[in-house]
Order: sequence, then structure tokens, then C-alpha cells
Amino acid sequence: MIDHLLPHGAEAWVYLAHTPLLWLTLTLVAYVIADRISMACGRHPAVNLVVIAAAMIILALYLTGTSYETYFEGAQFIHFLLGPATVALAIPLYRHWEQVRASALPIVASLTVGALVGIFSAAFLARALKGSDLIVASLAPKSVTSPIAMGLSEQLGGAPFLTTALVIVTGVAGAMMLTPLMRLMRIKDSAAIGMAAGVASHGIGTARAFHIDSVAGAFGGIGMGLNGAFTSVILPILRPLLGL
Repeated sequence: MIDHLLPHGAEAWVYLAHTPLLWLTLTLVAYVIADRISMACGRHPAVNLVVIAAAMIILALYLTGTSYETYFEGAQFIHFLLGPATVALAIPLYRHWEQVRASALPIVASLTVGALVGIFSAAFLARALKGSDLIVASLAPKSVTSPIAMGLSEQLGGAPFLTTALVIVTGVAGAMMLTPLMRLMRIKDSAAIGMAAGVASHGIGTARAFHIDSVAGAFGGIGMGLNGAFTSVILPILRPLLGL
């Protein structure tokens, strides 16, 4: 009986594996499970739901022998929603507009310093470790959101796929370090915490900032958006200083 059912089961899996709805559902289920785990751990910074969900999806793809291209055909709808989700960050920005306007000078200063440190610290460290031009070019835009980082990486001669991985690692590291680091430095101002998160670790850091409060989330969105625009302009100009 089992031998009779196995071929049909294999055929069913082959069909389902190429059905976009399967991988979309898997992504949503992985996120829900990861979110429940994070919630059960009191939203501890070390229990990052992005890492948990990604690990579950990677394991599923590995065990089923499914290519990333096949997976992305189903999950691309969520990728599309990144655009509206980013635009939605304007809502908390609007709600705290008076505070944002009053902090214009600190925002500009922290953006400039944060963006330049993010670029040069990664590039110079890579050079010190004998990294190639490709590695340096892939590392330089790591602190901005993925679509912008990939375009800048390609423009500088880097590898966009490598940059994407580095952007994710940067975001996860920033989200995990945000709360403990701010406590260690005795920084309690929500605006400063959010701005640091957005500039240094883009969307993932901003998501972590929203767990602190809406002010931190609003300033995280500002930092993420402004850093993307600022880095897009300044990084090509700084190219000779990076040795590219």
C-alpha cells in the first residue's frame, strides 16, 4: 500500500514545489512561528525573528532540493510589499513631525557621520584584511536598504548578491546590538536610538526600533530613508578614496 502511494506522493510534491502559493505560504508560516518564538522570549534582541524565519526557510529549501529561483517565484509578492511597507513608515513620521522638525540639525549631523563611518569602516577593514576590490565594493553600501545597496554595488564593480547577504547580516547585527549597546552607552533618548538604528542597519534595525516606541520607529524610518538617498549620492563621489 505504501509502495503504491509513494510515487503519487512524489508526483504531488513535484507539482506543489512549483506552485507559487506553496512558497508564499511557507514564508508566512515561518514568519508567524518566528514571531511567536520571539514573543515567548520577551522580544529579546538575541532572538531575532528575521534570523529564525530565514533559517527555517533555508532548511526547507535544502531538505526539498528547491532552488532559490523557484522559491522566489512564490515569495516575490512579499518582496513587492516591501515598497508599500517602506512608504507606510511615513505615518509615524507624520505623527511626530514637530519633534522631527525641531531635530533637523541633529538629524543631518548624525546622518552625515553615520553614513560616512558605515562606508569607510567597512571598506578600510576589508583593505586591511587584504580584501579584493570586489569585496570592498560589495561591502561599502552594506548599511542601506537592499535595492539601493545592490545598485550601488553593481555601479562600483561589486557583486550584488554578496551585497544583499551583507545588508541582511548588517541589519540583523544592528537589531540584535541596538538595545544592549544603547544601555551600555546610557543613551535613553528614543529619537537618538531610532536614528542610529535606521542609519546603521536600515529596515531590520528600524523594525527593532518600533519595539522600543513609536518615536524610535519614526526616527528609524527617517534614518533609513535619508541614509539611502545620501549614500546613493556620496558613495560614487567617494569611490577614489576607497581605491575603486
